[in-house]
Amino acid sequence: MALTLGRMSIDNGFRRVIHHTCFNSMKRQRLYSTVLKEERNSGNSGTGGTVVSERRGAVMVIGINRPEARNAVNQETAQRLTEELTAFDQDNSLDVAVLYGVGGNFCAGFDLKELAQSSGSLKLEQDVCRGPGPMGPSRMRLSKPLIAAVSGYAVAGGLELALLADLRVVEESSIMGVFCRRFGVPLIDGGTVRLPQLIGLSRALDLILTGRPVKAQEALTFGLANRVVPDGQALQVALELAEQVGAFPQLCLRADRNSAYHSVFDSSSFTQAMQYEFDHGLPVIPAEAVTGATKFSSGSGRGGTFSKSKL
Repeated sequence: MALTLGRMSIDNGFRRVIHHTCFNSMKRQRLYSTVLKEERNSGNSGTGGTVVSERRGAVMVIGINRPEARNAVNQETAQRLTEELTAFDQDNSLDVAVLYGVGGNFCAGFDLKELAQSSGSLKLEQDVCRGPGPMGPSRMRLSKPLIAAVSGYAVAGGLELALLADLRVVEESSIMGVFCRRFGVPLIDGGTVRLPQLIGLSRALDLILTGRPVKAQEALTFGLANRVVPDGQALQVALELAEQVGAFPQLCLRADRNSAYHSVFDSSSFTQAMQYEFDHGLPVIPAEAVTGATKFSSGSGRGGTFSKSKL
C-alpha cells in the first residue's frame, strides 16, 4: 500500500532528499512538458481521468494521472490501472506496455487521505487469487513485458507498482524506498515478495527495515533500476526500449520471459525448472526459430539484429 508524502514527518536525512528532489522539480516538469503535450494532442489517449492511456503501435502507454497527489493511488485509480493492464494483456495486437506517472512523479503510494476518510468502508480482497490488490494490478502476472518509467518519487505502494514491471528506467533525481515503514503501513502489494527476488534478501531487508530513501545510482547498483537517465527522459527512453523489445520475435521472447519468472517464483527444483524451460521453448522452434535461422543463414538477418541493436 502507499503513502501520501505530504503527511510525512521525516528526519534530516529524508529532508535532504526531499529538498534535492524539490530543487529539481521545476526542471523535471519542463522536460516532461514536451512528451505530455504530444500525448494530449495525439487524439489517441484514453479519457480515464485518474489514469490515461495511449496506443503507440504495438506499445500501450499507461499514465497515473493524479499529479496533485504525487500520483498517489486511490480506489478509483487502482481499479482503472487494473482495467488498463488487463486490457493490454488480453490484446493480441499489443506487445509491450509502459507505465509512468503524469507530472514528474511515478507514484507516492496508496492515498492515505482516502484511507483515513474511508477506513470503515474500505474493502480489500483478501484472497490474492480472486481480485486486485490495494494498488490495483500489483497481484497480476502479466504474460507480456511491462516497463516502468520512473521519475520523482516511487515509494511505498509506488515502489511495489514499479516492481510489477520487468524493467525500470529511472531518472537521476528519482527517489525509491519503503517510506511507509514509519507509519505502520504494510507492504501488501507484493513488495516483500518481488523485492528480495529482484535485489537479494540482504539488500531488500535493508530497504524494508529502515524505510530509507534510495537514489537512482544506488538503485542501479542494486539492480532495482535497469537504466538511469537524465531527468525528464524516463518516459521517452522507456518508449524506445519498448519498441526495441517489441521488434523481436514475440513467441520466443515471451517463452523465455515466462520461463525465467517460473524458475524464480514457481519451480520446486532445478530439474522442474529445466523441464518447464524445454517444454515451453520447444514449440517456438517450428513457429519462429526455423524462420529466424533461415534468415540468418541467408545473410539477411546478420548485422541488423546484432550490430544495430541498442539493447
